[in-house]
Amino acid sequence: MESQRKTALITGGTTGIGKELAKLFAKDQYDLIIVARDQGELDNTRNELQSSGVQITTITKDLSDMAQAKALCAEITTPIDVLVNDAGQGVYGLFTDNELERELGIVHLNICATVILTKHFLKEMVARGDGKILNLGSVAGKLPGPWQAVYHATKAFVLSFTSAVREEVKDSGVTLTALLPGVTDTDFFNKAGMQSSKAVRDKEAMADPADVAKDGYEALIAGEDRVIAGFKNKVQVNAANLMPDSTVAHQLYEQQKPVENS
Repeated sequence: MESQRKTALITGGTTGIGKELAKLFAKDQYDLIIVARDQGELDNTRNELQSSGVQITTITKDLSDMAQAKALCAEITTPIDVLVNDAGQGVYGLFTDNELERELGIVHLNICATVILTKHFLKEMVARGDGKILNLGSVAGKLPGPWQAVYHATKAFVLSFTSAVREEVKDSGVTLTALLPGVTDTDFFNKAGMQSSKAVRDKEAMADPADVAKDGYEALIAGEDRVIAGFKNKVQVNAANLMPDSTVAHQLYEQQKPVENS
């Protein structure tokens, strides 16, 4: 029976939304391949999910390094039924002030690694006529985002890319779904250096990553094209669609600027 279980490959599956998705897949008896940069976090996640009775494989890779992203594809020989491109990073600050190499690393991770993994595993899925891909976008991808200009732009790419490729393979038996969370209570903001931002000062207003993961998981299994997690985020995106981009950008500038500058 074990050989009949499906396998989910999850990048960034040791923290936040990715980890909560891993729990959902394990609960539904998917074998897991979890990829992250930190072996200690991988070990902790594997130990935490061990009781689910599924096979858990961990792989240490820094997917902001294109050579490692390509090596991951070559390393995995198990058929992948579900690919979850969750790994992503941001950096907080004005574009003119941020370090170029840090921002290029974000582009490599959020965009290039997603393209590399999607192309490799999608080809295999299309050849089999079955498979699902979940790409972690963000409501940021629908909104120009001062103080996070590069991050917002990478998530706009993810959303456009997912929608376009989904259309290309619509008759293949494979579906692509984009999950668009808003501000979620994860370590993302700490790693992005956003502690001073007005946008993350109200912890109670942040979404629970387990709730976001559930929204994404259900949309993926149903084969939906995209899901915006949370009613407030749906309202924000719908309102932004009615305003000029310049107005939205100004609003986001005010919402995301450092508290001491307000």
